[in-house]
Amino acid sequence: MKDQPTNVSRRDFLKNSSASLAALGALGFTAALPAQAAKSTPKTRLAIVGTGARGIGMWGAPVARDYADYIEIVGLCDINSKRVEVARSLIGSNISDMDGMIRTEKPKQGAARTTGANIPTFTDFDEMVRTVKPDRVIVTTVDAIHARYVVRAMELGCDVICEKPFATDEEQCQAIIEAQKKYQRNITVTFNARYGSSTARVKELLKAGEIGDLYSVDYAEFLDTDHGASYFRRWHGLKECSGTLLVHKASHHFDELNWWIDSDPVEVSANGDLRKFGRNGPFRHINCRQCVHKDKCRYYWDITRDKHLTDLYVNCESEDGYFRDGCLYRYAINIYDTMSVLVRYANKVLVTYSLNAGVPDEGQIIVFNGSKGRIEVRNFSRQPWEVAQAAEVRLMRNFEDKSTLVPVERRSGSHGGSDTLIKDHVFIPGTPDDLAQRAGMRAGIMSAIIGIAGYHSIETGRPVKIRDLVDFG
Repeated sequence: MKDQPTNVSRRDFLKNSSASLAALGALGFTAALPAQAAKSTPKTRLAIVGTGARGIGMWGAPVARDYADYIEIVGLCDINSKRVEVARSLIGSNISDMDGMIRTEKPKQGAARTTGANIPTFTDFDEMVRTVKPDRVIVTTVDAIHARYVVRAMELGCDVICEKPFATDEEQCQAIIEAQKKYQRNITVTFNARYGSSTARVKELLKAGEIGDLYSVDYAEFLDTDHGASYFRRWHGLKECSGTLLVHKASHHFDELNWWIDSDPVEVSANGDLRKFGRNGPFRHINCRQCVHKDKCRYYWDITRDKHLTDLYVNCESEDGYFRDGCLYRYAINIYDTMSVLVRYANKVLVTYSLNAGVPDEGQIIVFNGSKGRIEVRNFSRQPWEVAQAAEVRLMRNFEDKSTLVPVERRSGSHGGSDTLIKDHVFIPGTPDDLAQRAGMRAGIMSAIIGIAGYHSIETGRPVKIRDLVDFG
């Protein structure tokens, strides 16, 4: 998005811009509204199911605080009655989620001062929808039940916003496809990775034909000993909850690849193993707080040092028995920490993807090979989460001795400023979308299905064809 004049907020600019008015029809309005009527447009009634760190840190508190001109949060639902009450108390506070960790950040300019005191809370989803009658439902539950709430929300007459991954197996994917055909509701899948500065810059270079026809992509993802290890502490370490990191985490990267390549995946081959965590540990316990090995475990983590996580999880354990600081060496862990995937696309582009968890530094090395040259992306970060992440994008052309360092915008905020940009697209009508970053049902399924095909390939030792898993009809 281009910078707006410094004396006009982005929200007011978009609200009164001609681009905003032109887009209203595409978003379902029966007629374009004059600029002066924008403030009188009814707010969207929004409900959230799943009120953990992601639900409240990404979609609860920041939305209530920064998008009050457009959104009214009318209901919160979680199976844990204590957690949903804590979540309500955090609505409107200056917090954001960063991969399961809650941090305090500066609110957007002109953010509303609001609290969640009057927001109804529920432990039954159907009861919430029938009581508060939301226009849209945000699904931020455990991954394996995303599809259940996506389908049920459509059955009850709601549009849906769903966190990635959209689904964790092919049956869930097909159920969503059939439900959307039947109920014709609008679905948004939230891929904030599309909004990264380097990600968008690569898309621009590919669209401009800077390396000609794209032949192949090599994508290496590295998760460090802090963030990477955290997945194995949480419910993500159980395949039945997350679909493995090939679905939970890599769906971000597979979506980027689908978006960059602008084609559908047709076949997936994969290998994966659990080499570092789970059964490989030298000792284990139930969770970090009670562990007798804490003095010698390099992965020991004291959750009680984080007040928000303590309130959301530690103080709510009596309701569901979930330990947010579970031992990452427990035997129950059944996902992979070391993975490699080959993907073949309909337009003949070949992808080599790898993911390694628990390594010294975090980031990506991504290489694009084309008929006229090559793009290389290096994105590594040890900075504090609120500091703009640094990415290096280099363009190399055939038969030229030197590479060109491509300028990349530096942004601050959660996930390098991406979270704000995606929320603008989700909640502010008419936000420009020149790079087609908004993602719907098809994008959500196509990203998840690569990871699903990946774990099937690992389990069977054979390539998996996408057409054998889902049918869009």
